[in-house]
Amino acid sequence: MKYRRMGHHGMRVSEVSLGAWTTFGGSVDDSVAHEIIHKALELGVNFIDNADVYAGGKAETVVGEALQGDTFARKNLILSSKVFWNMSEDPNDNGLSRKHIMDSIDGTLSRMQQDYIDIYYCHRFDWRTPLRETVEAMDDLVRDGRIRYWGTSVWSAANLERAVGIANEIGARLPAVEQPRYNMLDRYIETEVMETTKFHGMGITPWSPLQYGILTGKYNDGIPEGSRFSTNDRFADALTDEVRGQVKQLTAMAGDMGITMAQLALAWILRRDEITSVITGATKVSQIESNVAAADVELSAETLDKIEEILGNKPEMHGPYQVALADRS
Repeated sequence: MKYRRMGHHGMRVSEVSLGAWTTFGGSVDDSVAHEIIHKALELGVNFIDNADVYAGGKAETVVGEALQGDTFARKNLILSSKVFWNMSEDPNDNGLSRKHIMDSIDGTLSRMQQDYIDIYYCHRFDWRTPLRETVEAMDDLVRDGRIRYWGTSVWSAANLERAVGIANEIGARLPAVEQPRYNMLDRYIETEVMETTKFHGMGITPWSPLQYGILTGKYNDGIPEGSRFSTNDRFADALTDEVRGQVKQLTAMAGDMGITMAQLALAWILRRDEITSVITGATKVSQIESNVAAADVELSAETLDKIEEILGNKPEMHGPYQVALADRS
């Protein structure tokens, strides 16, 4: 495994990390989830990403249970979680108010059976709460020792600039990392977010690197029964005939290189120095083994040029940034 610094910060994070979204506490049996977590750590993964809203808190519980015992030293692990989305019907159990942040970290630490977590993300931008209130609350958590760093997820460049400006003004800790969606088919962060995070020394830990499984190649010849696209039509717009054609070409290219389509997609993300770690999901041990191998894939300039030719796309402001704007309603 290779490790990278998180932006200009000293903490070193495994290039490939393990995420709990849609799997732990949900589609994957708890015992299998424990096996996946243990195998990831054995392979050198040191970062496990989570959020309170994943499986209604159960994903945090599953990860916490998997880490009990003396097999893995806590000081060698980087654990994260996130706060923003509704955890109940209570009017204060959402957003980035001081109250919700302080209540939520207590719940996260309890479920994960930890005294602290390393990274605490603001899971979206909160248009209803003064940004200074959020920055002060996150700074207090760092000072209290309940978190080591705080970050953001799916924030626009403008809102990152505002957060940094407020933190500098009041002498608070700056956001250390942004977690956007980023992959071959969704490159909106290349237009502004990457430049902003780089300028301020923030790391980037992208999610959905395989675009809901499209970039594994499993949808090249149709939609398998029981797959995500067969059971949830919210992803249907992402799987167009044009996209399927592009992925077919990329899959053939990966085969010629002796790697999987997923490994090619992960290595493509890691080509950028701005990236700290790519967050991958797994439903079986073999998947985390395959994902980790992507850290050793080197893509030549010729290969990258061919990928650009196949994709034929340019970074655009779309995807999760539109969702972030919709949150204002």
